Amino acid sequence: MNNDINELLEELKFKGMAAILPELLTKAERKGWSHQELLLPLFQEELLHRKERCISNRLTQAKIPWTWTLNSFPFYRQPAVDQTRIMTLAGLDFMERGENIIFTGPPGTGKSGLASGILRQAIISGARGRFYNVQDLLNELYASLADQSTPKLLRKLCRYDLLVLDELGYLTLTSEQMNSFFKLMKERYEAGRPTIITTNLTFDNWYEILKPKDMVDALLDRLRHRCCLIHIDGDSLRSPSTD
Repeated sequence: MNNDINELLEELKFKGMAAILPELLTKAERKGWSHQELLLPLFQEELLHRKERCISNRLTQAKIPWTWTLNSFPFYRQPAVDQTRIMTLAGLDFMERGENIIFTGPPGTGKSGLASGILRQAIISGARGRFYNVQDLLNELYASLADQSTPKLLRKLCRYDLLVLDELGYLTLTSEQMNSFFKLMKERYEAGRPTIITTNLTFDNWYEILKPKDMVDALLDRLRHRCCLIHIDGDSLRSPSTD
């Protein structure tokens, strides 16, 4: 009968239950559990398994390119970063307030690692998120113009609870790409959906890559309205450690 039960659990895709059932049956027989005492941990294990699978799927869909977490970030090598401030952000209150985070600083200082670490924490906590290299996102937006799927793509991007846009730098942009980017940021702002941006450019330099000026003014106004700005002026973490 145990084999029949296992086959049914597998067919019903109750994988958490199937994995723990033999152990629980042994304990139940040894300790004389009631039906309720057996069923409760069985259901709890299935719920835990589904939550873990959901988080795993969301992490895969987020396409975070590194395995860094905030716990593994080498704060000791980057004293320019206020670890207390970062761990406070990891509490995710900024998401409830709809605040953006902008990491600025020279290349290699840990901006992308911190952004991906916060995104990973948000997903583990139940949020839906996505990591994009800015140029890749702009290329995807541009490609969507060909089959007129831009509105659908923008709706998808606006549904993410947290979006990371990595490496906003000196890009080659068409007017169509810029318009789509401005529209994305406007809609996320109005929906109260926070965005994390990493860049090696100061705000004044944004005018060199994004045009026209009045649209850049509007973009920066929205970003700064609800924004946590973190400037990292330290050595590159890509340099060999001297420890």
